[in-house]
This record gives sequence, structure tokens and C-alpha cells, in this order.
Amino acid sequence: MAAAARARVAYLLRQLQRAACQCPTHSHTYSQAPGLSPSGKTTDYAFEMAVSNIRYGAGVTKEVGMDLKNMGAKNVCLMTDKNLSKLPPVQVAMDSLVKNGIPFTVYDNVRVEPTDASFMEAIEFAQKGAFDAYVAVGGGSTMDTCKAANLYASSPHSDFLDYVSAPIGKGKPVSVPLKPLIAVPTTSGTGSETTGVAIFDYEHLKVKIGITSRAIKPTLGLIDPLHTLHMPARVVANSGFDVLCHALESYTTLPYHLRSPCPSNPITRPAYQGSNPISDIWAIHALRIVAKYLKRAVRNPDDLEARSHMHLASAFAGIGFGNAGVHLCHGMSYPISGLVKTYKAKDYNVDHPLVPHGLSVVLTSPAVFTFTAQMFPERHLETAEILGADTHTARIQDAGLVLADALRKFLFDLDVDDGLAAVGYSKADIPALVKGTLPQPLGTSVLLSVSMNLPILGTSCK
Repeated sequence: MAAAARARVAYLLRQLQRAACQCPTHSHTYSQAPGLSPSGKTTDYAFEMAVSNIRYGAGVTKEVGMDLKNMGAKNVCLMTDKNLSKLPPVQVAMDSLVKNGIPFTVYDNVRVEPTDASFMEAIEFAQKGAFDAYVAVGGGSTMDTCKAANLYASSPHSDFLDYVSAPIGKGKPVSVPLKPLIAVPTTSGTGSETTGVAIFDYEHLKVKIGITSRAIKPTLGLIDPLHTLHMPARVVANSGFDVLCHALESYTTLPYHLRSPCPSNPITRPAYQGSNPISDIWAIHALRIVAKYLKRAVRNPDDLEARSHMHLASAFAGIGFGNAGVHLCHGMSYPISGLVKTYKAKDYNVDHPLVPHGLSVVLTSPAVFTFTAQMFPERHLETAEILGADTHTARIQDAGLVLADALRKFLFDLDVDDGLAAVGYSKADIPALVKGTLPQPLGTSVLLSVSMNLPILGTSCK
């Protein structure tokens, strides 16, 4: 029976992996060309690592002006949101630009949880400004918006959907050179300072989708832990949940050598390739930091040690998932946040309903890992132990339940919202949530298989 269960899960994971090129932006096959590789293999035999340069240190934001001066920048766009524009992180960056004689223009209309419309507004601003460099000061929303603005300003004749992942967009490879982009993260969650992905809500279909290419990753990420002292408690928690799931999902995703088809040319090898020996190191290290420091970072806003470590963990997990990818928690998170009704998260100063990304990701995690453990039970037990579970007497067939229980305890200690009902959903919403997760027949049927095995609603965090 165990062998049959593993075969069933392996089959479903492969189906999900193939379908993931259609919607969840962390796809494994979004840019795959048909046909065999030069080696004749049908699954991949290689992986590669791509990551932005990163610089870490308290106060390192003061160096951004010098970096731009060294690059020869003459006309810089600084992107942020309206809340951050009034806070010290942006002021420190602007002071550095002024001190080093760097001409710049501020764009502060970034939307928290961006949409295609907010992306296009930023793109229009960038195209008109003819900037030769960009600085993004903010969380994942700001960094992703800036990546998109840089891309389309560098490719002004492209249609917006040209670079958007299929099937919403055309998923074309990025072949144009982009301008330098320096990312200054102010949250500890997305790891966007290290990755080549930009996520947004496609409002017409009410789904999240994105642009995924190594070409759009920032030139440099300045990781300054002083900025994390300005984050409210729930922002710290929800951002940390994103780090948690980045680490867990990238460590348990399908291995790179099982991904198919094998690229016929290395340019078509996707950024998110499947778990691999290098990403594994970063994922596990990030998870250990989350287990040790996230609760402290949430509970004490002045705990610089804890918040500094979480800032690094975000980057570490970004390096891991940025090359391995993620799976069901993120795939199912997109409609949870995209179909939001009236829920407004505490500590977020926004004028629209909002389920924060990290929260939308973590709500399904106990159910997800109960299901996926049948494929990689040893890894699930290993991560459960890191999160505090006693696994010495655990049976291998119970790996998913052990990890799910460890997650529930960890999350409830951090006052997580109790399941999808707590953010406004009911069982009547399941068809729409499924449709928004994988908007094509194959993917929908696979997700229904998952949700029938482990209902999404009511069991996620109970």
C-alpha cells in the first residue's frame, strides 16, 4: 500500500508540475521548449543557480548612493509605497542619493499586493522617465513592481502579456538588457531582492500570476536589518510565514532530475527547476532561523537580533526557492488573496480588502504537507523536527501528520487566523478557489484530487 500511495502522489505531483506552468508563477515548465535535450533525456539532468548580489549590514542602505555613482547612474527612479515614503528607510536612501549627487525621481504609488493595473501605471511612469537605474525600497510589492517597470521600460514595444507566464500571458523569454536595479527590502518575507519573479493580481480573471525570468532579478540587494524595526507585529508574522513556506516547499518540491521535459537549449531551463543540493542547503538553514527567531521577532519590536536573523532568513529562503521553486501552498495562495472579499489584515494601512501574501500561503500548509509527505516522508520528518516535533518514535507513514501538527502548534503560537473561514471564505467558495489556483481543466482536476483527500476548508489550521 505504501508503494501504491507513493506512486499516486508522484503521479499527482508530476501532473501539478506540468500544470503549474499555466498559473502559479513559481512554475517549473513555464519556458520549456518541446522536444528532447541534446542528451536525449526526457527529464532534466542539470540545474543552475542564479541569485542577485546581496550585501548585508545594519545601516548598509547609506551605501546606495555610492553604488549608483559607481555605476555611472545619472537619472534614477526610486520606487516605494505611500506609507514607506514617510518612514526612515526611504529617507535614508534619498539622503544617500543626495549626498552622492545622484539625480532621482520618486514614484510612491506602488500598491500593496499589486495588480496588472498598478504594474502598468508604474511601467508608464518608468517609460516616460527614461531612467538609467532603479532603486526599490519596500517589501515584495515594491520590488516586484520595480522589476516589471524596469523590464517594460527596457522593452517599450512589448505587449504587457508578452512576458507574463502562460496561459494568461505568452511567457516569452526576456532577451533585452535591463537597467541596474538595487533592491532595499524593508520586510522579511518575499526574498524578492534575490529572485527573478514579479507577482501581481490579474484582475480580469481574479488570479495571481507573474513574470518569471532570471533576467529581471535585482542587480544588488541591500539587506539592512534596521529597516525591520519599523514593521508592526502582524506584518512581521505574515512575512515570516512566507519565509517558512518558501523553505518548506522548496525543500519538498519535485527534484530537478524528475522535472520534464528536459530543455532542448539551456536558455529554456526555467528559473524554478525543482529541489537540488544547493537550494536544499539554503532552505534548511532558513527554516532553522525561522524556528528559532520568528516568535521573538513578532513579540518584541525592539529585538534587533531576532529581526536581523529573520531579514537574512528571507534572503536565504529566496536563494533556495528562487532556484528550486515552490508548490501547493503558494499555488493555492493566489486565489485566497486574489478573491478576497472584505477581509482587512491587522497592521496593514491599505484602502482595500487584503489577505497578505504570507498569510494566504500558510493557511493551507498543514493540509498540504499531510498530502505531500507520502512522496518525501524523510524530508517532512526532518522539517517537523526543526519546528520542534519529537520525531524519534514517529512512523515514516505518519510524516505528514507529524509535520502538520508541528505547523499548527507553531502557527497558533503566533496567533494565525484559524483557517480560510477566518479570512471570509466558506465551502461554497471552493470551486472558485480551485479555478483560481490552476485555471485549466488538467490543473483543476488535480487540485480537486488534493482537496478531496484533505479538505482545504476547516482543516488547514485546526
